[in-house]
Amino acid sequence: MKLGTIIACDEHLRQLEIMGITDNSANVKDGFVFVDIHNNPQYRADAVKNGAIALVVENKANYKNEIIVKNAVLAFAQMSARWFNNPARDLKLVGVTGTNGKTTITYMLKEMLERSGKRVGVIGTIQNVICGEIIPAVNTTPNAFELNRLFSIMRDKGCEYVIMEVSSHALAMGRVEGLHFNTAVFTNLTQDHLDYHNDMESYYLAKKKLFDMCDNAVINIDNEYGKRLFKEIRCKKVSVSLENDADYIAKSLNLQSRFVEYKLLTDFINHIKVNIPGEFSVYNSLCAVAVCDFLQIERKTSIEALKHFNGVKGRAEVIENTGDYTVIIDYAHTPDGLKNILKTFKECPKNRLIVLFGCGGDRDSSKRSIMGEIASIYADYVIITSDNPRTEDPNVIISDILKGVSPAKPHKILENRVDAIKFALSIAQKDDIIVLAGKGHETYQIIGKEKIHFDEREVIRQALS
Repeated sequence: MKLGTIIACDEHLRQLEIMGITDNSANVKDGFVFVDIHNNPQYRADAVKNGAIALVVENKANYKNEIIVKNAVLAFAQMSARWFNNPARDLKLVGVTGTNGKTTITYMLKEMLERSGKRVGVIGTIQNVICGEIIPAVNTTPNAFELNRLFSIMRDKGCEYVIMEVSSHALAMGRVEGLHFNTAVFTNLTQDHLDYHNDMESYYLAKKKLFDMCDNAVINIDNEYGKRLFKEIRCKKVSVSLENDADYIAKSLNLQSRFVEYKLLTDFINHIKVNIPGEFSVYNSLCAVAVCDFLQIERKTSIEALKHFNGVKGRAEVIENTGDYTVIIDYAHTPDGLKNILKTFKECPKNRLIVLFGCGGDRDSSKRSIMGEIASIYADYVIITSDNPRTEDPNVIISDILKGVSPAKPHKILENRVDAIKFALSIAQKDDIIVLAGKGHETYQIIGKEKIHFDEREVIRQALS
């Protein structure tokens, strides 16, 4: 491909034959164009050493074949799109952002759209899906080049819609720069990723960027950031709520251990049933129905799809076992996520609610004691263990969690997560509910800088055998 086909440049550069583009100097090969999105002299030097044929930079660096741009992040996104012949133009994009609920909503929408006969691609935390074919995911939202590569495959396989989880990191780092979304969803905003964003205002402003890139918006207004966002954005928008006056309201909730039911109040009343427990399932399904209304999917098709939707791996996932108790695996790794999952099962018929959880190392430490307090309030028995300690001492993390746990609350500390799970199963009594929080779909532990295979489902099976 000629350089001039993907970026405006001087005549002597236009005819350069290029072999690839990247924003990572370590990935540069002979004939590649390197886009310096970090404005880093060392990265530029490394790229040239590795064989870069041209550099795209914001500031002149006196290398041969430089292209000066105002915004390197935007330039990389535009170049990536042109490299794959602008695939997103042929797709209807739906973006879902928020602290919790993104994954479940994307898969609810997949079920709804496919039931209406549409071909769908999904990009998200657990995996990427292209018309039924599963492709492993590295980041919740890939970088611009990988994103356009996926769009290109989706277009070529006949996808009409792409449903994406859009993380705050992706928005802040410009991974979705230059894209346009038919509809965007805001689920909620609670404490998470403050190790990256520093404060909640920065976290909110990163999320808000998505709503400058869409035609339609679906906003949960039962949190302060949702209310604020609804007032501040200018696109066509609808609100969802369980507590406030809104365009989509859920009433007469029936929360059970295996499903939820409610009445949806919009222009007319619908009865909704979702085979996933929890109040959060009400919010997620409200958002999904509202999106499908924007996409002109028949309401009866959306509602029927929810009846057949069996959830997502690691999201309130019920693990079959031979005991007379219930084991749940859930990805809850934030204060709000932990509160939601525990509150859900606290309100269900049961004997005891047992929770097992830890907190990630090298991440926001301020949430640890908060999660300890939440576990102490909602659970009958608390087991504190490890969850991706990374390079931190697991016992330091556990000590931070313990600051929020009431001394009067029955609890156990077992740093080894396998031992912790075995202990939870060993003390289970009839009609207990055990919630293993934090890992969800993950099948690994990160200890030090090493990613070690670890699947809670396998641990449970081995323990019970």
